[in-house]
Amino acid sequence: MWPNGSSLGPCLRPTNITLEERRLIASPWFAASFCLVGLASNLLALSVLVSARQGSSHARSSFLTFLCGLVITDFMGLLVTGIIVVSQHAALFDWQAVDPGCSLCHFMGVIMVFFGLCPLLLGAAMASERYLGITRPFSRPAASSQRRAWTMVGLVWATALALGLLPLLGVGRYTVQYPGSWCFLTLGAEPGDVVFGLLFTLLGSLSVGLSFLLNTISVATLCRVYHGQEAAQQRPRDCEVEMMAQLTGIMVVASICWMPLLVFIAQTVLRSPPAMSPTGQLSRATEKQLLIYLRVATWNQILDPWVYILFRRAVIRRLHPRLSTRPRRSSATGATATAAGSAASCSLPSPGPRSDSRAAGWAHWVTDKEGSSGYQEASLRIPWEHSI
Repeated sequence: MWPNGSSLGPCLRPTNITLEERRLIASPWFAASFCLVGLASNLLALSVLVSARQGSSHARSSFLTFLCGLVITDFMGLLVTGIIVVSQHAALFDWQAVDPGCSLCHFMGVIMVFFGLCPLLLGAAMASERYLGITRPFSRPAASSQRRAWTMVGLVWATALALGLLPLLGVGRYTVQYPGSWCFLTLGAEPGDVVFGLLFTLLGSLSVGLSFLLNTISVATLCRVYHGQEAAQQRPRDCEVEMMAQLTGIMVVASICWMPLLVFIAQTVLRSPPAMSPTGQLSRATEKQLLIYLRVATWNQILDPWVYILFRRAVIRRLHPRLSTRPRRSSATGATATAAGSAASCSLPSPGPRSDSRAAGWAHWVTDKEGSSGYQEASLRIPWEHSI
């Protein structure tokens, strides 16, 4: 709490900013345009995802479920925070008069933490799912992949919400931030503020680090198969390359957008002497830095859907024409067998009553008649037009 002599509420800090300065910094047109672009981008990505999920395989359906959870989270985050921020920019209302009990500020603080952590946690969950799908393709029951994916999305939402509710339970505080248009965690030296700031930073950083580690292993496995000695006999399917390209893009975007803010929060709450004075004031330079880093982090919700829209198979094939139809041999060992099993789960639809006859119709033996001494080589070919 602030000193007893202060007339400010528990979520209000003293800020030396005039109404004219707020008008210059907080443009309602910019905020509204920013939100509209983000909402339209996520709606477009969601429509593409819904059409892509129809008839997809178990492995692809599981990955698309995570993507749906990510797009829905980004859309709702932009919608809810945008309504509050645009309204504040347009009316320039006084928080102390409009929200004396700090209910609105606490609500905005919770959703800022919730919608901030969810993309990072979902990125780590998707990286884990792809790591298991590529390195251990036969270790999980395919029939429950979509249900398991939605369960993981629910756990991510519950984890982010639980962390966001900690200040309401006494660990940390949500306060109005410069220029008075949004609420976020307090960068103070109080033990609760330090603990909550470090928890937020640690969870976000661990999610980014785990995503980087697992994605690196998954990409290295696919590259080893693609460029190894047996590359001519067995290559990863297009959907495996597509999913890893999308996942890598999501990881890069999240790292660029969120790591500056996470590092800044950790440095500020651990600074000695404390960055925040006993009366709750931060230097103008610190407040401006926090605002800039927050705006950069918000771009993650706009760029995420475009990663999926642009990193699709059609675009990848145009950039990399080698990813085209080619025969595949049935012999594969070591890492090749691993990626082969993953590719099969990625390409083949879920087995139905006529799965055996269907597989027999797809998989046929062809004869290579171009041998120099009449040698004929048989290979198992699965047509690429059935890839999802």
